[in-house]
Amino acid sequence: MKKIIASLTLAATAFANTSLFAAEGNAAPTGVLHLDHVWVILRENHGYGQLRNNPNAPFINKYAESANTADNYFAVAHPSLTNYLEIVGGSNFGVLADNFPDWHNPACTPNIVSGTQNNEHSGGAPVCPIYGNGSDAPTPAIDKTNETTGEPGTINIDGKMSIPADTSTHGRTIADQLVARGMTWKSYQENLPVFGADYVNYSDGTFTNNSILPAPLKSSDIVQLYAVKHNPFAYFQSVQDGYDPQLSLSQVRGFDGQGGLYEDLGSGKVPNFSLIAPNQCNDQHGRGNAGPICNFDPADNGTQTGLNNALIYQGDVTVQRLVTAIRRSPAWNRGRNAIVVVWDENDYSLVPITNQVLFIVDTNYGRHGVHSSRFYDHFSLLRSLEAGFGLSCLNHACDAQSKVMGDIF
Repeated sequence: MKKIIASLTLAATAFANTSLFAAEGNAAPTGVLHLDHVWVILRENHGYGQLRNNPNAPFINKYAESANTADNYFAVAHPSLTNYLEIVGGSNFGVLADNFPDWHNPACTPNIVSGTQNNEHSGGAPVCPIYGNGSDAPTPAIDKTNETTGEPGTINIDGKMSIPADTSTHGRTIADQLVARGMTWKSYQENLPVFGADYVNYSDGTFTNNSILPAPLKSSDIVQLYAVKHNPFAYFQSVQDGYDPQLSLSQVRGFDGQGGLYEDLGSGKVPNFSLIAPNQCNDQHGRGNAGPICNFDPADNGTQTGLNNALIYQGDVTVQRLVTAIRRSPAWNRGRNAIVVVWDENDYSLVPITNQVLFIVDTNYGRHGVHSSRFYDHFSLLRSLEAGFGLSCLNHACDAQSKVMGDIF
């Protein structure tokens, strides 16, 4: 009986996925030829001007010159989780905060269905598992109600462009799309505990938010190296429930060990799409309890003078390590492939500082050293990935201003 119920559940889930996929109703974008593998390396909380020509980021700047860059590329909104969701799903899904998931709660109504927002003033309320259809939250050009209250306000995008709410938002991501087309994905999360991501909000690789620590230690002593806010797929009901093993938390792996990033790269058995999130010391985010090298920037004022130079350099070495490992993988020379290095947001974007971030794409084909001045944002990235994988556009990736990045892919 259990097997019958499981089979029926899988069939129902597959039917729902297929129906929603069809409901998107859009042809696959064009402008990027077929891609076999894409690795997206996410970086944290620094603007374009803080990294470009920064002497403490020598590899990143050399890489930006030898690969291709979008020099007019913008993150969408704030904070981190919002941008991660926008990269993989083309929407904020009504989530404008870094709050933890409300794990496996079927009674919790998703924000897109309820029409409410989970924002910085929601008191840390967990994020309901995302599914279904409805409306996301609008993105004003200058936000004076979420991360800041009143003047001068936080700039979203370039401070001029605003995005209205999408009332036909689908609670899906590129992972749903890939699996529906028989392709594969993984979310590689550094310092994920060995037992996986389920119910884990943060971890140092050993201890998690669920650990019982020996006295006198307390949960605040744990260095939050892995952070679920940087693992966007974990917020979706399809992945949490995992009725389809290919669309489940089993596709969320660490950097090391069986099925991890480095083993997959070494064997060449890599998914079509990889989201790579280094830990919060290696992604340039920083932590306040991990020592001086990993400390937050002492004066996050939008300039290079306010940065923790050690944190910037540590992140630079991490990018070099990851790019080198990918390019040495047997998979790199098999098919048409791309590496994307992108920052989630300019964490310091009070007026007049915009949300411009650095974007690098490296391919094993075509031209290199191209510097594009065209306007792009995170929705452009998703649309470009969908074009390369032959997938229909999803949510705001379908918007008229979301252009395919054909000049640098």
